[in-house]
Amino acid sequence: MTLFRPCIDLHQGQVKQIVGGSLNDQGAATNFVSNYDAPYYADLYQQYNLQGGHVIALGPGNQEQALAALKTWHGGMQYGGGVNNENAASYLEAGASHVIVTSYLFEGGQFSWQRLEAIKAETGAGRLVLDLSCRRTDSGWHIATDRWQTITETAITRETLAELSKHCAEFLIHAADVEGLQAGIDTRLVSLLGECAEIPVTYAGGARTIADLKQVHELSNGKVDLTIGSALDIFGGKGVTLAECVEWNQQQGR
Repeated sequence: MTLFRPCIDLHQGQVKQIVGGSLNDQGAATNFVSNYDAPYYADLYQQYNLQGGHVIALGPGNQEQALAALKTWHGGMQYGGGVNNENAASYLEAGASHVIVTSYLFEGGQFSWQRLEAIKAETGAGRLVLDLSCRRTDSGWHIATDRWQTITETAITRETLAELSKHCAEFLIHAADVEGLQAGIDTRLVSLLGECAEIPVTYAGGARTIADLKQVHELSNGKVDLTIGSALDIFGGKGVTLAECVEWNQQQGR
């Protein structure tokens, strides 16, 4: 069954919703900047028992807020952003249920199995989430690293997902080309993920109404969860309310 999964996206020390493909060293196109801090949102999600959400640090300057959110709901949210084999354990100790890793796993655009084994040795596969966020190319979807600016040679395929699923607990996949645009989900990608999913998968990118939860459920046969960001009322959006998402999860028995 498809569930709503919450998020806390941190950029330059603030909770924001950005246009994913615009993120670079100079900044990002921004849809929303919150007046509330990260712990506020962590506490809100805890009140509604919204499990499996993620705190993502987009670039530097977010450590204080990220750690405060993890402390607020100890064991209730995943953490991603600059995670590697040297610091992964510290985020778990700080309260993350899982750590999320992407860029560390690549060297020169090539996937490093050695690095995967190194971080897995610190976290165990059961507390490791692989962020396979991607961008569409002429040949399909390829994993994008370095804040989604570097397109790697590793494609999102049945074979890739099957092999990587042996080494982690979940996948987190942002469709960077539609992230933050509120123009609809990437239906073909969601369908592919549903066909290939052997472990839990969370998709993010383009969701705009509660109907997107139903669509993801149908396209993926209930195998893919959905994160909604910019369209959500708590992030200044007008497409869907947090209350609707909570009700959806409750209807799914969660």
